[in-house]
Amino acid sequence: MNTADPFFDLEAFVRLPRLGGLRLSPDGRRLVVGVAAPDRKNTRYNTALWELDPDGTRPARRLTRSGKGESAAGFTPSGDVLFTSARPAPDGDDEDEPRAALWLLPAGGGDARVLANPAGGVSNVVVSASGTVVAGSSMLPSVADPDADQDLRKRRKEAGVSAMLHEEFPVRLWDHDLGPARLRLLTGELGEALDLRDLTGHAGRALDEDGAWDVAPNGRTVVATWAVAERSGSQRVTLVAVDVATGERRVLADDAGHEYHAPRVSPDGSTVAFVVRHRSGLEDPGDMWLALVPLAGGPVRALTAGWDRWPNTPRWTADGAALIVAADDLGRSPLWKVDVATGEVARLTHDDGAYTDIQVAPDGRWVYALRSTIDSPPAPFRVAVDGSAEPQRLPGPDGADVRTPGRLEEVTATAADGTPLRAWLALPEAAQPVPLLLWIHGGPLSSWNSWTWRWNPWVAVARGYAVLMPDPALSTGYGLDFMKRGWGAWGDAPYTDLMAITDAAVAHAGVDAERTAAMGGSFGGYMSNWIAGHTDRFDAIVTHASLWALDQMMTTTDLPFIWARELTAQRLEANSPHRFVDAVTTPMLVIHGDKDYRVPIGEALRMWWDLLSRSKDEDGSSIHKFLYFPDENHWILKPGNAMIWYETVLAFLAHHLRGERWQRPELLG
Repeated sequence: MNTADPFFDLEAFVRLPRLGGLRLSPDGRRLVVGVAAPDRKNTRYNTALWELDPDGTRPARRLTRSGKGESAAGFTPSGDVLFTSARPAPDGDDEDEPRAALWLLPAGGGDARVLANPAGGVSNVVVSASGTVVAGSSMLPSVADPDADQDLRKRRKEAGVSAMLHEEFPVRLWDHDLGPARLRLLTGELGEALDLRDLTGHAGRALDEDGAWDVAPNGRTVVATWAVAERSGSQRVTLVAVDVATGERRVLADDAGHEYHAPRVSPDGSTVAFVVRHRSGLEDPGDMWLALVPLAGGPVRALTAGWDRWPNTPRWTADGAALIVAADDLGRSPLWKVDVATGEVARLTHDDGAYTDIQVAPDGRWVYALRSTIDSPPAPFRVAVDGSAEPQRLPGPDGADVRTPGRLEEVTATAADGTPLRAWLALPEAAQPVPLLLWIHGGPLSSWNSWTWRWNPWVAVARGYAVLMPDPALSTGYGLDFMKRGWGAWGDAPYTDLMAITDAAVAHAGVDAERTAAMGGSFGGYMSNWIAGHTDRFDAIVTHASLWALDQMMTTTDLPFIWARELTAQRLEANSPHRFVDAVTTPMLVIHGDKDYRVPIGEALRMWWDLLSRSKDEDGSSIHKFLYFPDENHWILKPGNAMIWYETVLAFLAHHLRGERWQRPELLG
């Protein structure tokens, strides 16, 4: 094997540059993208900003460099780059807590300077064509302005107070506490300085990191998602308009059966486009479509309710006549153009790509986006709005080009109920059959259609494995009926679909049917646990951030009210993997992070005890292993920990599928 290959050399792999956060200047002449790489201590990824040429002729050039990194926030109307960073300000106080300040990098050259540095940081910055800035910032509930917020934070710190008093749900999200400070909207006008003022006041649960907002081109109105409380600890997401001058808030869309996401104001400021989600129920996964509402208020008009695909965040074309969106489709996530007048949907890209970070040129000719596939990482592309040309790759940052060590094919099968199934199969260039790894995606409403750094199949392919990435029942991109097959019955069709597609894969000439393993994270971890209790066909199972005891999981997760719409007490009992622990004979590697609030650590701790307490060996030894990360969350994000994740998983697989002696990764002691 070629040890110079970054997919074989894990240290080289975690240092590969990772692109995200594409932004286009108002005049369409500048593209900026974030490029993440490990810091010098290998403890976190730092992002630097690079400028790209929208015409695809000039090479990319680096714009920023610091120990804390920078994230693109956008552009001013005159073309200056805005970014957020926790790096020290030139005139900052050394005792200040690091936080994400808003910086400006002049278009004509010169040093970056701080525009705003509230104590709660800044996030999701948007700028109107008139120069109005709107940003999120966390503030303590009892304060009325950013200065008072900073003073109270200092008093809490000096008094040694870390306690939080909650009076509503939720209290945590993904990997962090919601409190004591909560998100508000701040606004100000661009100038030599940016004096931000509180626009919303204490909003409680209404605004959070999963929310979104946009500002009208004239800077007078902000449109935002706004969560409101419901009975039984639940909440729903509405859509509101906020007057920038007065802070007066009015409702644009609110219906108990629907939620509203990703608002975008039209170029002429008259209309808001957004995603409507019909809320799920016991027998229905819900649905999603694009809709429009006048910014001044009026009826909501469904635009794509008849389209059996789920759109992501929409972007307006420059003339306001169409919306550009990405939507999962049969293992891809292409770009689509939606006519605003008729709702007619036309596919713009016909390749295997998954497109994100959509930016539409002001001249109406091009869409810019990051494109990835299962076998190529995100890279900048431009796509003709009229569909007249093939997607064109733009010159990207240094070191971003990679060559994967194998080939990609598709596998098809037929489910027990006759439904067509498909999967991606990554294979090494090997002359003999190789062991198969079944990799199950999370979600569960998701799809294998894009590059992943955290579960990268090519790391395994480089070591002589075939990796199967299927989309079983509940996956997106195949229509509502496909999702409904597994709704409320996670252990039924999703499981039998996985077994059917695995049967098809092991019949492939490049696969050794006698050596197989199953692996998954989150919902994929749930399915791995379910598989462990229902079949012994696999030689090893890896379960990451997984659901084990559903009654426990669904009352300790960060957003239990969402799952309660689907899973009754009877369904939780029927579909809970922990009930089948006595049938588990396959060696399992359990992996979990302590700061995972979506699937709390109690799932792994209970599973580990359930497995170990059934050990029959007199010395208490076990075929199972538990890899625990005290400082990681639902995902393993730190470069050093990511290397340990891969090393441990690969050693576990080599032991059980290749018969190699078990070898602990050296840095695990």
